[in-house]
Amino acid sequence: MAKPQDTKGQDSGADGVTRDLASRIASAKRSRAAEDNRASANGSHDTSSMARGMRIGTEFVAAIVIGGILGYLIDLGLGTSPWGLLIMFMMGFAAGILNVTRAVAELNAASPPPPGPKPDAEDDKRIEH
Repeated sequence: MAKPQDTKGQDSGADGVTRDLASRIASAKRSRAAEDNRASANGSHDTSSMARGMRIGTEFVAAIVIGGILGYLIDLGLGTSPWGLLIMFMMGFAAGILNVTRAVAELNAASPPPPGPKPDAEDDKRIEH
């Protein structure tokens, strides 16, 4: 019969390696979860930015189209072709620009400033002089 090997010396070394490996795996899982959370937060931010851009573009185009349609209807009703169309088209364009300006100002006020170096007192003094 074969004599069982004495593994008492190996067990303590193997337990230490196993514990070290388990702690590294747990640390890697925590890091991966943190990266996934950051990635999902960035992804939702990109999606909302895309939605905001589409909204601004749609409002601009809609204002021009509605102005043109109203001008055309005015021309049909009053027989002032093409002046009603031209004037209302230009008013629709101006309304679209105003809508875009308001939406961008609203977005700029709502978003935090980008990270970067902050100006110090010396920068302010250089600007003043």
